[in-house]
Amino acid sequence: MWTELGAALALMLVLEGILPFLSPDSVRRLLAAMSEVDNRSMRISGLVSMLAGVGLLYLVR
Repeated sequence: MWTELGAALALMLVLEGILPFLSPDSVRRLLAAMSEVDNRSMRISGLVSMLAGVGLLYLVR
């Protein structure tokens, strides 16, 4: 179990690092735009992202 959790964390870091590596200017613009989004919208997008991840994990497993 811990091995799978470690592998999942490592893969998450790799995937999150791809965009800043390829296009740091785009990431800066994206973060600046995200700072303008209200908390409710940010929470909803986070919830949708988590639900999509759980759904994908269910399909894969």
